Amino acid sequence: MKRFAVLFALALAACVGAAEPHASTGDATQIVRIVSTGSLSGRATAGVHIWRAVPFAAAPVGALRWRAPRPPEPWSGVRDAAEPSPWCPQVLSALDGVSQSRWGELAGQEDCLFLDVYAPAMTDAAAAQARLPVMMWIHGGSNVWGRAEQYNASELARRHNVIVVVAQYRLGPLGWFAHPALREGGELSEDASPNFGTLDNIRALEWIGDEISAFGGDPNLITIFGESAGGQNVAALLASPRARRLFHRAIVQSGSFNSTPLAEAEGLDSNARSDSATAVAARLLAGGSVTGQALRDVPLEAIFAAYDTSRGAFDPPRVIADGIVLPAAGIEAVLGSADTYNNVPVMLGANRDETKLFNALNPELTRRVLWLFPQARDPNLYNAISDYQSRMWRASAVDAPAELMTGAGNPAIYTYRFDWDDQGGILFTDLGTLLGAAHSMEIPFVFGHFSLLGSYDRFAFTRANRDERVALSDAMMSYWANFARTGAPGRGVDGSLPEWNAARSPAGAAIMILDAASDGGVRIADDVETPERIVGDLFSDSRLDTDAERCLVFRATERWNAELVGMDGARCAGAEGVLATQ
Repeated sequence: MKRFAVLFALALAACVGAAEPHASTGDATQIVRIVSTGSLSGRATAGVHIWRAVPFAAAPVGALRWRAPRPPEPWSGVRDAAEPSPWCPQVLSALDGVSQSRWGELAGQEDCLFLDVYAPAMTDAAAAQARLPVMMWIHGGSNVWGRAEQYNASELARRHNVIVVVAQYRLGPLGWFAHPALREGGELSEDASPNFGTLDNIRALEWIGDEISAFGGDPNLITIFGESAGGQNVAALLASPRARRLFHRAIVQSGSFNSTPLAEAEGLDSNARSDSATAVAARLLAGGSVTGQALRDVPLEAIFAAYDTSRGAFDPPRVIADGIVLPAAGIEAVLGSADTYNNVPVMLGANRDETKLFNALNPELTRRVLWLFPQARDPNLYNAISDYQSRMWRASAVDAPAELMTGAGNPAIYTYRFDWDDQGGILFTDLGTLLGAAHSMEIPFVFGHFSLLGSYDRFAFTRANRDERVALSDAMMSYWANFARTGAPGRGVDGSLPEWNAARSPAGAAIMILDAASDGGVRIADDVETPERIVGDLFSDSRLDTDAERCLVFRATERWNAELVGMDGARCAGAEGVLATQ
């Protein structure tokens, strides 16, 4: 039996969903569509047509490394579009389910700008007339790992008559790298931007606008949606003037509206980071002249070796406020005016227990029974830390931006909280208590596939919780699809669900709670999270017996949220004990 912690990390750290089983050429119908660069042969399976590894940009190699993406080159003949895309370069870790001996290993190739298209089964003639809503999924993975093949959008496409596109983009230092030398000699104004991954997502949207009608999609009805880092990338597109008019709705799932200042990413501010572009370039070209050409000539392996990836996890600067692709003031700064961000209907939400994913893997908060089965060392402390960290996640990533965008005159802002926590257990581990509505747990519900924990799915997604979780998934898919179609989740596609009201209106605040029927079900609540409310609740929390415990929870929450600094009112001055929580 593999280590349980590895299974948790593999399944839950911002990615989900088994890829659609590969259809063999011998027993599946080939479906050909023609785009401007050539013909594509996809596959038909279970009422869905799927095209994989479709080029949406030229290979970002050689002179195009660290440049804005260019349109793809045409090809001759019919291109086989049945197999998954090559991965973008990324460092393996527990998140990939590989053995610990492979953590820190580099996988993937630079020629990786491909996308997958999922469409309801239809003839060529029907596709030409269909004009279906299009949903472009942007995967998560901290913007340093992830790939299209991890997401199976066939059920969403088939059941709700939408086109789903899953795009890859450059990751880590290839996706975001702010060195002044790379701005030299660019042919396009975007070549001066360090946001290469963001530009890849913009190029994918341009491709959709130009080509999606061949698959039955409406280029004037495009929704972008993504989770975790993918949600942050959606937020970046909301703020980017380069993405204006390329999409028409946006969904941010457990995302972030943060961005890195350019000076910090370059390494020119007073607190220079060791992983800033200036510091990394100095290591790559020690003793030599740092030029754009010299950096583009560095072997791929050397680029990643310049970072500390020994444990398979690293956190380089990304989503950079460069003044070109993103406003120099940052993403959050532009949400307060409808003239400074892409003012479209927005759905955004968070999971009630976001940080339980990370805390479940923290040895200071959990222990293992029989070396395999994690349990909370102190359930009250574990739940309290997870509660307040997760509430702050929602406050900063959902309620605050919703308030800003509504105040800027956007009436079509919809918020949610995902609460499902009815997982089963395995021997000494109660998954519902340990993980609950953790980070990324909503994704199987959105895609309609309960493939999350590999061989342990049967312990989390059981016969006992099947009916309620399937009903919740049906509701969520219906809301998501109706939002893509109309710009409002409303009462779902068939009008049978509770009305999902806008987040702010003269009638008050509204947030949709997404939960199993036995736990209150799908329902609208009047609730807004703010840092002030959260801190007030923390220091009166009866689960915590002493001020020392409350300060421990405050410090653990403050580490994730700089806006809390000083909000303890000096109650925790000199308090000892700080948990190493991320």
